[in-house]
Amino acid sequence: MYSHFSSHKMTQNSHASWWWQWEVMGSNKDELTMLALPVITITVVLLGVLWNKLTLSTSSRSPPLPPGPRSLPVVGYLPFLGRDLHIKLTNMAHTYGPIYKLYLGSKLHVVINTPELAKVVVHDQDETFANRDITVAASVISYGGQDVAFSENNANWRKLRKIFVHEILSNKNLKACSSFRTDEVRKTVNNVFSKIGTNVNISDIAFLTEANVVRRMVWDDTSYKGEKGAHLGAELQMVVSNIIKMFGHPNLSDFFPTLARFDLHGVKKDMKKQLAKLERIFASIIEDRIKSNSNMSHDGVGEEEKKDFLQIILDLKDQQDLNITQVKSLLLDFMIAGTEAPTTLIEWAMTNIMRNHKVMKRVQEELADIVGLNNMVEESHLPKLQYLEATIKETFRLHPLGPILLPWVPSKDSMVGGYTIPKGCVIFLNVLSIHRNPKYWDKPMEFNPDRFLANEGTNEWDYHGNNLKFFPFGSGRRMCPGVPLAEKMQMFILASLLHSFDWSLPNGEEHDITESFGISLKKRKPLIAIPYQDCLMQTNICNILRHAHMVNILLGNIGDCVFQF
Repeated sequence: MYSHFSSHKMTQNSHASWWWQWEVMGSNKDELTMLALPVITITVVLLGVLWNKLTLSTSSRSPPLPPGPRSLPVVGYLPFLGRDLHIKLTNMAHTYGPIYKLYLGSKLHVVINTPELAKVVVHDQDETFANRDITVAASVISYGGQDVAFSENNANWRKLRKIFVHEILSNKNLKACSSFRTDEVRKTVNNVFSKIGTNVNISDIAFLTEANVVRRMVWDDTSYKGEKGAHLGAELQMVVSNIIKMFGHPNLSDFFPTLARFDLHGVKKDMKKQLAKLERIFASIIEDRIKSNSNMSHDGVGEEEKKDFLQIILDLKDQQDLNITQVKSLLLDFMIAGTEAPTTLIEWAMTNIMRNHKVMKRVQEELADIVGLNNMVEESHLPKLQYLEATIKETFRLHPLGPILLPWVPSKDSMVGGYTIPKGCVIFLNVLSIHRNPKYWDKPMEFNPDRFLANEGTNEWDYHGNNLKFFPFGSGRRMCPGVPLAEKMQMFILASLLHSFDWSLPNGEEHDITESFGISLKKRKPLIAIPYQDCLMQTNICNILRHAHMVNILLGNIGDCVFQF
């Protein structure tokens, strides 16, 4: 061994000193052992301290972000989404689990796909998550988030929501305006009756009915009857329709806020045009009402006058310290929410009912039993139409109008499902994924209203978001406040259309249930249907409509909607 070291030393002169030390130490094993023991001891102690620090550091470190797909630089996952965002997000849950993240542009998004995790957001930590991610279009039309839908979770929002729920949509006011709903639904039935045997666009007639009801609920002034009122009402409906469409337009500025000043897609410019039209209409209505109130005050009349929504809000303006911008925001929120959701629901419900002949037969049998063949549907009939209500809920389950709801934004770092959710990220509650999950629903892609009759008489499947397996209008403090009116209108219109007429598709047409993602989940192809009746039904409906028309003439339309303050 020594000769080996010597030979190696001669050929590796540069390492001679190192090998000499090794040789000397090797010549005295006892000395080597004595030197090694303290070195080993110190090393073990140092490694133990280091391991302890690393363990403590790891345990004190924040939990990780949720899992998710890899993203491209700058654009994130945007190029891979496609146009059917609701389907893509639902399919991704199969890969990444009940909660996952993805970067869309410069924004981090977190998608939640189960009732258990949704509960953390809307109930357990609702104060933290109750802010909104406001788009460019929404910012323009809501005056920078000064309305109920898009405002931050603050005192101003709580004040506006209280007015909306407890003043505007109180049970007392909804009951007082029942004649509005009845009158407009009768007009719709009469309109469809005149088109028997021809093509009817279901979405168009539903929107027109809803818009007329909402407009009359907002303001019902004798100065706007006749041609002036019709023109102003039609213009208002057109503006609201345009605003709804523009909410669905893609806009890069929503994913890259630094690009907002360039308005690459013209969304900001176009929405400002609609806002200008809306401003002019609202200004005309509000100014005329203020003048009218002033004249009535001078005449000593009007203290006990009944009030529409506009008057209620104007009366509350000073009491609640509302500015005119907030007044207009409240009116706009009501008009958009009161037309978009019920219209979309009615089109989907009619589609599913017509596709399922057994369902249509059962709905019409229930209507014949509750309403009678010789009568028109009244609002008093609606609570008794349990199968129709189940059909509507099944429509909401299979085609939720807001498949991912309006996004939530946490005001501070928090945890959901064991993962860190950073302050300011965007939260998608994937209602579609929950509503179509076989874990919660038997044969989820099958249209089966009976599933909502299983626990009849309970509130398990109401619209208030208490059961997070079914929450089409959201849940928690940011739940849609317009549910009471939507319930009444969608039931009333559907019941009237299905009681008064039979329906079929045009010859050669097939049912299409392709969805189009936007501010609401609409049909990609509008439902065109043909109404028809047997001879007896035609005679009965004709007589009823003629009688109703004569009563309106005799009473001078005294039945117009009024509001109790």
